Formats: sequence, structure tokens, C-alpha cells
Amino acid sequence: TGNSSSKRTAPSNSSRSRATTAATALLALSSGAATANAKLADRSRVVAARKASGRYGRNRDNGRPIEGPAYRVAKRDDMLDAADERAADYAGKQYGTDGVASPHLSGDRYGRQAQRQRQALAAAGNSESNSNNADNNGGKRGDARMINLRGSSSTTSTTSTNADQEESASPRPLSPNVLDDTPDEFSRRLSSQLTSCCTAYQAYYAADMCGLYGEDCQEAQGGSNDSGDGDCEMDGLSFIGISFSVNVAEGNPYSYQLCDQFPMQNIIDRDYDYVMSMDEDGWLVGGGYKQFDYSGKMPYIDSSHTELLRVGSLDPNYGGTSIDQVYAAMSTVGFPPLSVFPEYLKGGGGHHSGDCEDDELVSSSDVTLIVSVVDEYDDENNYSGYEQFLDDLFDAMYSVGAGPCMDDHDTDPHVSMSRGVKFKSSWHQEQYMYESNLEVAVWQSMYPNGVVIGSSDYASFPPGRGGTRQYVGYGNLYFFFDRANITKSFAPYRGMTDDEAYYATLTKSEDVSGYYAATTNVPFDYSGSGDNAEYEHNPYNWKATMAMHDMTEGWDLPPNCEQEGETFFGIPLATKSDSKLQSSTTFQDQFDFEQIVDRNYQYISSFGTNHGWLVGEYLGNAAGSIVDKDTAHIPIFYTGTTNVDMGGMSLSDMIKVAKNIDFGKLYIKPAFVFVDDNGHIKLQFESDPYSALAYLYDALCKELGIAWNYDTPSNNLGIYTNCAMHAAGDRAIYGCGPDGENTGGFCPQMTLAYKARFQSEDHAAAYLSMANSYVDTWRAEYPSGVAVGSSKFCPDGGCLGLYLNRYDLYNVFKPDLGGSWVEYNGASMPPTFSPAPTWAGGCDDPHNSHLDKCFRKRSRPKLSSIAWDALGVVGQFSILLVLFMSVTLSISIFLARAKKRKRKGETYVGFFIRDLKRNKKKKLRKKKKKKKLGSTMGLEDDLLGDDRKSKRSKSKSRSARSASKSRSGTRASSSRSRSRPREEKSRSESKSRSQSRSRADPSRSRSRRTSSRSRSRSRNPNRAPSSGRPAEEDKRTQLV
Repeated sequence: TGNSSSKRTAPSNSSRSRATTAATALLALSSGAATANAKLADRSRVVAARKASGRYGRNRDNGRPIEGPAYRVAKRDDMLDAADERAADYAGKQYGTDGVASPHLSGDRYGRQAQRQRQALAAAGNSESNSNNADNNGGKRGDARMINLRGSSSTTSTTSTNADQEESASPRPLSPNVLDDTPDEFSRRLSSQLTSCCTAYQAYYAADMCGLYGEDCQEAQGGSNDSGDGDCEMDGLSFIGISFSVNVAEGNPYSYQLCDQFPMQNIIDRDYDYVMSMDEDGWLVGGGYKQFDYSGKMPYIDSSHTELLRVGSLDPNYGGTSIDQVYAAMSTVGFPPLSVFPEYLKGGGGHHSGDCEDDELVSSSDVTLIVSVVDEYDDENNYSGYEQFLDDLFDAMYSVGAGPCMDDHDTDPHVSMSRGVKFKSSWHQEQYMYESNLEVAVWQSMYPNGVVIGSSDYASFPPGRGGTRQYVGYGNLYFFFDRANITKSFAPYRGMTDDEAYYATLTKSEDVSGYYAATTNVPFDYSGSGDNAEYEHNPYNWKATMAMHDMTEGWDLPPNCEQEGETFFGIPLATKSDSKLQSSTTFQDQFDFEQIVDRNYQYISSFGTNHGWLVGEYLGNAAGSIVDKDTAHIPIFYTGTTNVDMGGMSLSDMIKVAKNIDFGKLYIKPAFVFVDDNGHIKLQFESDPYSALAYLYDALCKELGIAWNYDTPSNNLGIYTNCAMHAAGDRAIYGCGPDGENTGGFCPQMTLAYKARFQSEDHAAAYLSMANSYVDTWRAEYPSGVAVGSSKFCPDGGCLGLYLNRYDLYNVFKPDLGGSWVEYNGASMPPTFSPAPTWAGGCDDPHNSHLDKCFRKRSRPKLSSIAWDALGVVGQFSILLVLFMSVTLSISIFLARAKKRKRKGETYVGFFIRDLKRNKKKKLRKKKKKKKLGSTMGLEDDLLGDDRKSKRSKSKSRSARSASKSRSGTRASSSRSRSRPREEKSRSESKSRSQSRSRADPSRSRSRRTSSRSRSRSRNPNRAPSSGRPAEEDKRTQLV
């Protein structure tokens, strides 16, 4: 059904007949529906080619997705145009008398839709016979006749009701029979059904609810200390070891390249040729995982290593050793470059979950690479270099006061490759073991005496901004705070010899293909890699209860699914905290889960996995757990892999289906905290089969569940998956709780920690009592449940999230068809598409706030911000630099001026105020002076008349005066002689005035001298005019 892969597992005859019947029924019902099975190619080949060509120095892809909205941004305009055309086509279509679209008026698309609707009506006519057959098969009615979950408006012959009465009726809970009724009855408005949940058990306490759900909230199994020392109160995972991390195109782009000798990616099954499933971490070696990997594994970097000394806890108060003590001890220890020899790869061991108790299911195991440190003996020395290093290391650790939690012996060198692995069959396990050990045999032929591990790459320790990028080198040891975080490297006291350098750089300096061609068999014994008993995974043993899965184990996959996947729909509950290394967005403000975790390890001694508290781990946690951000959530529906070729559904198709589901606000209510059979601490929420959350689960099962037990999924897009862990016929009423039948996959829970080990059974009981007391507080605060959200994330509450894995929330869907948006890596993108109907009032109506047109109108940026952004980084920096230089220059000029002119004892502020006042006075004086000069010039214009206008130049008056003097002759000289005493007097007076007034204008003295001469001349009435010049001109000259 749907996107099934070409690979098939041979089932039994009865199982094959059931699968054939289900496939035939689905094919008949969905005839004409276009199945979208296209996908984008993986980028690994391109990334590897770029590195090989020298374009990049390492494999990197910047964490870009392999599909989804990021690829469609460039074609957004085409998508909008296509959407407008479809809307216009839909608006123009007409309906026939039977209530369905007319094929000849609606085009091929609506013709196919009309055909499916007619088939639904025909199938609904046989509902009575189908119900009788279902009752004979155990009382559960199937949904094989359900075709269109949302679209049909026609009535059926089985349950015809009055439309007016149905519209005016108040919402009521639906019984299981109604949930399995016809498509028309189930096609209701989910958003208007319920506004709360969980009202039936308001008077119950957490302890009472625990009994109703069949759990024990008073007992849990205690743990033990790995060190075996009774003085150690807290186990830890920190250690000193050798790293085998590699950076490959298929893995995490931020993985270290610390091992050029062993291509670890060659001994893992990334393509799922042999492996069926693993725990949520996947392969711990071989490059790690991308954030958009098809398997949905945790996007960790490569953490392959072998331990040499388990330091354990880092808290001295609980018997641990601090990081400073470890660094101090390693600074006093010298060691040569240690050579490592690969021994063999094996399976088996590990932690088995409760799945192993069922003989019909596949048991899980661990995959481990066994290595050894080569003992090299110097002349006349009975101890090898490695043994001497261990003795010196233990002495140094004890000398700095190492705690009792540190192991008092060295560990057996090995590389943990994966945990909770389930193979498809014993034959697949044998084939994988042979292929992997054949690769190990090639390594042994290349390095017959071992090899020094190292790389010619660069890295920073610790990763990110906290470390300094440095040359890696060869023969280093590393301190691992946890398996995913190296905080410091330690170099050997000497360099490599010629032989050591040759083998350490063999893969970089020579072609090693000859070693692979020459190695055709495995020359060593690798027995013990699992049980010798034959087994084969039977996909038809799949059960709906497998949705309640132990995430530390692999999945048992359903039929036609060839790859596992961790993608799921759920409710985000994470919060942001400053105490965590990696911070997530605050998704809800209603619950503070810090109240029910044991940060101080008062009750818990350690965890059985590398993960600590899943609600966020501290950077300095003494247990050495992986420092993760808060990943709190409630998984609702596991969709499986996003690899279409392996039977899954693409990420974009999941989003398409979810956008068209009309669900109401998702209300949740805590019930109790307990420890399950696998040792995981969980917070159980009330499982209300009549809540909006339950209706959403029913809709997801009907549209995306796998075809199982004669029930087939159906959605308007014709897109399906074979890898969902929920059946199409599963319902919330079949889930857990007092109102459920405990046969389905609906059971809202949140995992707080994996495999917690308590100090004792009494400590476990005390912790559960403490945690449930807070749960009682929440139950009293929210008696009818609460729709979680925050002011910046889903402020109205009750949103649904699509998770790539437990770590990454990718897409968020609002209830009531309120739109969706991308929420990824701590960033949020506004909705660009919404199926919500357009309400009257346009963008002024709040119902249309999430439409693309209204969002662009409301969020239109300012012109100033557009101009500022257009400058770019360089332009913005240049403007800020110029402003900064201008301000500093002005301040410098002011300080220099103030230092020169300020009075003794006067402050710079006082000088600044006084200087402002003085500048104002100078401006006033200049203004008065201009007014006075203006009035004087006006008087001169009146006296001189029009002739003054023709001769205003000072040079002209002077030339006229000189010409007059030359023509006047003796008379002029006699006149000067008579007027000389007065002129000398006036000059002396003006000179004395100029000396007394240093700032007087020299033009004023000249004008005074001219006026004195004119007055002396006018007072002599007997002076005759000079010959050759008229009297008027002489008078004008004197006046000037």
C-alpha cells in the first residue's frame, strides 16, 4: 500500500493471504489517486566529490535539509500561482444532483475525487453487512469503507439525521461505535467538539491514578556502583581514552577527523542492508548522523573511542574526581605514541528489553569492535610503554586526590559501535559480521604491528567557541567529559619513529586498494557474535501496542517497511533555561519539570545510558551524561522513516497531510510519575478517549496508519506509509487507562530519564513520592487539563508538532486550521501557507491573521530598516566607524581647547557651560553690530545720492583723490599745510584710541580722518576750487 519498497520478506501462507486481501481492498478503494513517491537525492555523493576535488578541506553540508521548505523557497512564486489557479478551478466547479463534483465540469482531478466519493457512497450502503461481519470478528468494527475523512457532505443510508438538529445539538462524547461510523459522521468539525479533557477523575490523587492505570508508584529497582567502592555515591561516565572519530560525507558535518587509519564508516550498515533497527542513537561510529537523516536518529557527532581509564563522577562531594584534578594529573604523566591493533568485531551482550521475553519478536544486542593496545618493550625493561603509562597515571591520579569513584584498574579496550541492535534475521546477522570482519582483516594486513592513531586535520577542544583550533597530530589521548564532548587533548612526550610515521600516514600517502584485493577471507575467529540459533523477523507479528516502545531498543518493523525511523507527531513541552549548555525555545509556561527531577542526585546514583535527564542536562553534571538541551515532549503518533524508497513517507508529505487535519486545542493533564518495566522514569498524562487529543489520534490513524487487520488508511492526497507504528484501525479508546482496552497505541506519556539507577529501593520510593506530590499540585491547578503554550510560541495553546527526532522540532500546526510554521534549530519561520478559510473582513479579521497575504501586510518592514539592511555588513560597519571617528574627534578637539583656555581650578563641565554662554554673547554682539552698520550705510546713501552708487569702490575714491591732488598744484599743497595741524591732531587722537581699543576697526579710523579733513576744508570759505575740476566733484571727493 502506498509507497512500499521493492524488497519483501516472505511471510507465512495465512499472513500472505491477509496482506493480499488488505492490499487488494486498498487498491480498489484508492483507484485513480495519485501516490506521491518522489524524493530528493541524498547530498552525500556531492559532498564527497567536493572534498575530493579540493573545493573544501572537509566534508560539510552545513546541516541543510534533504527535503522540505528549504528546497522550495526558490520556487515560492510558482507555488503561489499554482495555488491560485487551483483555488479558481475549485471555485468554478459545479456539483451534480448526487452531491458530488461533476467530472465533465471539474477536470480530471475532480473527476477522480467524484469517483472516490461515489465509491464511498456505495460502500456506505453496505455498512450494515460490514458491521455484522465486524461484530462476528471480535466486536471491533473495521474502517475499510472509510474513504474521505474530511470532504464528503453527503449522508448515508445507515445513520441519516436531520441536518438542523445535528447543527444545533451540543457537543457530546462519541462512543467507540460512533468513532467507527461512516465517513460523513466522522467528518465533523473537530475544532468545535471539546475545549477541555480529563474531567472524569478530578477527585483522584496521583497515587490513585497510578493504581487505575495498573502501575506501581511506590517501588522501583535500586542500582549499583560500577566502581565497586562503597564510598562512591554517584557513578559517572567521564574517561580518558583514544578517539577513532571520522568525518564523512554521509555523517554529521561537525564530526572530528581524529583517525586517518581506520575508515570506521566501512564497518557500519548505514543503508540497512542487514540491520532492521537500533536504539535512538543509532551508529555511534562512522561519522555520526545529519539532522535530516532518513532514520531520524539523534544528530550527534561521531563519538567512537576506546576507554583507557574510567574517571567516573566529577563531583568530589560524592566520591568523584574534579576536572582540574584530572588535568593536573595528566600534566605530570608522559607517554609514548601508543599503537592500536584491531582484533575483531562481535555482537551480543548489551541490555535486552522486555521485547526479548516474547519468542515471536527479535532480541536485541550490542555491536562492538575489540581492539588492543600494543605492548612495546624498550631495552632492559620488563614493563611495556603502555603498562608504565598506566602505573604512572594511577599514581598521578592518587597524588592529586582522585575519588573512590575512579576505576582502580584499566578497562578492556573496545569500541562500542551501537546498542539495542536488531537484525532482520540470523542470516543477515551472519552476513553483516562477515563483511565487517573482512574489513577488519584488511586493517590487520595494513598494520601487522598496530598503528598510531591520529590525523593531519585540525580541531578545537572543547568544540565550538570555547576551544582553540589546533593541529591534531598523532598519538594523542583525550579527556571525554561525556562520549560526545572532548574537552582536552594530551600529546605524547616524543614524536613518531620512521616506521610509526609510515604506517600512521599510509592511507594518506599510498594507494591501499591492493590490500583490499589481496584480502579475500577472514583469518581469525570472531565466534561469539550472538546466539547460534536461527531466527527471522516476521513482520506479521507486529502489534498495535508496539507503539509504546522502549527507545533504548530497536523497533520490530511492520510489513513492507525496510528502514526504521524516529519521526513522530507530538506535543512540545520543552522550556528554555540558562543553566543548560544548549538552550531550546520555550514551548510552554504551564509546567516546571525541574520540580520532579533529581539534579543533586539525592535519590539517583546513575543512568544506564549516556543520557541523563531528558528535560535538559547541566554542563557541569557530575555524572558525565551527554549535555543535551531540553527535549521534553509527548509523542502521539510515530510516522517512521522519511525514506520513500524504504517504505516510508517523505517529510513534505507528512506536512501536507497534517495541514489538512482540523483538530481542536490539545488539552493535557498530568496523572502520575512512575518507573516502567524497562527502568525508565515517565510522567503519565491522563488518557481521555473523548478529548481533542484522542480525536486527533483517531484522525492520524485513519489517514496515516498502516493497513492492518483489514483496516486501510485513507486521505485526500492519496499518500501513505508502510512504516508508521500505528494501525489504521487503531483508536484512542483502545489505548491505556481505565477507560481504554490496553490493546492500542494511544497512551500519552513523557519520558524523564532512561534506565535510572536509584541508590536503593527506599530512595526510589522517596523520589516517586516527592514527584507525585508535585503532580497533585498540577492536577489541582488544571482540573480540566490545559492547552500548553507560551507568549512567543503558540500563545493560544494546544499546538501539534512534527519532530524529526527527539531532539529537533521541525514543524508546528495550530488547531482550528490556524496555519503552520517551521520551528527548527531555535529559529522560527512565519507561516507561508494556510488552509484556513478566508473570513469576511479581510486582514482586519483576526481569523485571517495567519494567511500569507495578511502576514505580509502586517509584517511589512520599514523603509529605514530596508535601507539599513541593503548596506550590508561592510556598509553598516563603515557608517558606524565614521560616526565613531567623528564623535572621538569632536571630543578630542573639545578637550584640547578646554585644556588651553579653562581657568585654574575650573572643571571641564564648568568650562563647557561657560563656553556655551560666551558663544551666545558673541553672537548677540555680532548681531547688534550688523544692525548698526546697516543703519550707517543707509544714511550715507541718502547723503550721497545717485552719484554715490556709481562710485562705491574704495580704490576708485583713492584714485580720484590722487588725481585731484596732482591737478590742484600749489593750492592743494597750501590747503594741506593749513589743515596739517588738525590732521595731525586727529591722527594722534585716532592712534591713541586704537591703542586703547585693541579690537577697534581700522576702517573706522580712516573714516574719522576723512571726515575731519572734510570738516576742516568746509570751514574755510575763502578756499577756491582747484583748476580743471568742478566744485561738485571736489566736494564729493572730500565727503568720501
